[in-house]
Parts: sequence; C-alpha cells; structure tokens
Amino acid sequence: MTPPNATTTVSAKPRKIGIVLFEQFETLDVFGPVQMLGRLPDYELVAVSESGASITSSQGLPAGVHSSFAAAPQMDGLLVPGGQGTRREIDNPTLLDFLRRQFEGTAWTASVCTGAALLAKAGILDGRRATTNKIAFDWVASQSAHVDWQRRARWVVDGKLWTSSGVSAGTDMALALVEFLHDRSMAMETARRAEYVWSNDPSDDPFAIAEGVDL
Repeated sequence: MTPPNATTTVSAKPRKIGIVLFEQFETLDVFGPVQMLGRLPDYELVAVSESGASITSSQGLPAGVHSSFAAAPQMDGLLVPGGQGTRREIDNPTLLDFLRRQFEGTAWTASVCTGAALLAKAGILDGRRATTNKIAFDWVASQSAHVDWQRRARWVVDGKLWTSSGVSAGTDMALALVEFLHDRSMAMETARRAEYVWSNDPSDDPFAIAEGVDL
C-alpha cells in the first residue's frame, strides 16, 4: 500500500498529432514529417481516415489507420498532406467538416503541398498567409480568394497555422515544428539521425514561380 503521506506521480498522457489520410495522398508528404515528428517525446501519432480503413497513397503504398474521423479524439496537432487525392477531397464535406472541428481544438494545424487546398476550401486559411506546392500553386489558390498566398516561401507560419510548399518541403517544416514544440537541438539531432540536410530557412524557396505560371 502507498503510505498516506506519500505522493504519487501520474504520467501525463502523450499529446496527439493527427495524420489525415485519404486515397491518393502523397507518400512523402506524410512519411517525411512522420519521420521527424515521430521522435518528439510525449507525443504520439494518430492516423485517421474517413472510414477508419487503410488508405493507399498515390504511389500505391497502403497505410494503416488508427481511427475513423467520427471516432477520432481531439488532436493537439494536425497534419494534412497533399497528393492527387486532394482534387477529389476538396468536394468531400465529411473531410472538410472534420478539419474544421479539429482545427478549433488544435494547438497547431499544418499542411504539406496541396493539402493547403483542403484547408483553404474549409475556410481555415481565410485571412491568413499561406503557401503550397509551386507547380500546383494556381489551382490551390483558386480554392479561396480570402488567403494571402505566398508564392515565395518554403513554409509559412501564421498563428497556429503552418503551410509548406511541395512534398519535400513538408519535412523541412516538420523539423521547424520539432524546434517549435521542443527546441532547436532536438530538431538538429533529429535531422542528423535521419542523415537529412535540413533547409531551415523558410524564405529560401528554390522552386518559387512567377505569378500566373502554373505548370
């Protein structure tokens, strides 16, 4: 038995980072950030899909899921990838409603690549600065005229919203999130363990394009 005057230590539940999956998500949009965010102490990754079933990426890789949207807990952080599937999901009210509900309770919400189109269509980016994949920039920007779209940025932070440029930029943004959530030394060590050269300047965007150019 515990002595009456003894104190007990109750371990805090790990905070949850939700990874939103849908058919034809871009593989690196998810697993690049997962590699980096998965090393954060006191955080756990929770993959979610609309039905709770496994999801197949644009490259044909199946990914397991922990929960459906309906059964998902409130996340502390939320990651929304891009990929060819975003062209379909911008018209999916269930997904958009899920993003809006989760956003209300998150400490931060992030998108990679064309995942910004989903946040924009949901109205989450209204009045905010944001960026996205430069090849698909004009298509993403067409989802909302109420966003201050940044054509030159590796990633952009506006309040609790984080948006990155295309594909590999999500990994750079994820390391910046590690620094934000923990410290720079952990971000640098995480990059070193992955043998990854972190492009840690959000304004250094070698893939920026001129206005009106959409390849």
